Amino acid sequence: MSTCLVTGGAGFLGSHLCDELLSRGHRVICVDNFETGSLANIEHIRSDAFINLTLDIIEPYFVEEPIDYVYHLASPASPIDYLRLPLHTLKVGSYGTHHTLGLAKKHRARFLTASTSEVYGDPQVHPQPESYWGHVNPIGPRGVYDEAKRYAEALTMAYHRQQGVDTAIVRIFNTYGPRMRPHDGRAIPTFLRQALQDRPITVFGDGSQTRSFCYVDDLIRGIIALAESGHHDPVNVGNPNEFTLLELAQTVLEVTGSRSEIIFEALPTDDPQVRQPDISLAREILRWEPTIDLREGLERTIELSGPDALVDATR
Repeated sequence: MSTCLVTGGAGFLGSHLCDELLSRGHRVICVDNFETGSLANIEHIRSDAFINLTLDIIEPYFVEEPIDYVYHLASPASPIDYLRLPLHTLKVGSYGTHHTLGLAKKHRARFLTASTSEVYGDPQVHPQPESYWGHVNPIGPRGVYDEAKRYAEALTMAYHRQQGVDTAIVRIFNTYGPRMRPHDGRAIPTFLRQALQDRPITVFGDGSQTRSFCYVDDLIRGIIALAESGHHDPVNVGNPNEFTLLELAQTVLEVTGSRSEIIFEALPTDDPQVRQPDISLAREILRWEPTIDLREGLERTIELSGPDALVDATR
């Protein structure tokens, strides 16, 4: 049995990762300051193999018991969060990553940092392979998140090259599923919340911009597979099936049976026009690819969340 530390373990992705690691027989230490995570995401866990530590990783922290794997997922991740917390987002990517890498070094643990497709910015290459360096606006409103993640990648590789830390970098593309907050500003929870209340579905721009949506169970499998591999360079993990936001809105209407109409609003600053992962590397080295399509994933999200959780303004 391995001991796994998960930063951001009470967040959307982190809580699902904790669940899966526990189901595989591992011991899990969850670290979260609950700035964007929630106790509701982990309150169902009743296991002696689970420990929850409430602390902020932008300050130095220590864990005395031996650790085998560190999954560094902590970060504000939705536009609403990182625009509300710009300095904290930058500090989590810098100080938080530095402190957590130091912890992994001390314990000689395998370290995986959760990066993002946002490191590609508004890409000029489509689909995006790991070899593409990106087209990011470092001073735009989204820059605090994009650059925090890009810096975290650079810091991770520096620790690997100079300090000998066993590291991995996963570039996560749009992911959805139960426990996403209805008001976190991302497309799927927003569209589901609006559709389930028969309110207008708000599509930015003309809806022609594309995204690739990966169901959370598929993503967690990919993250663990990468952590358990010996690979060090970045790996895209996401669903390569690409949809326009208008197609997503129409699919949500069909799945929910909603009477909502689709309306169009101004496009946010630096909103990417395309987003599609090239997952050739994940297929090759991890033998991984997603298995759950968009319609099935939306149906699972509704069924496992319950309609009330998908529209609850307090979550």
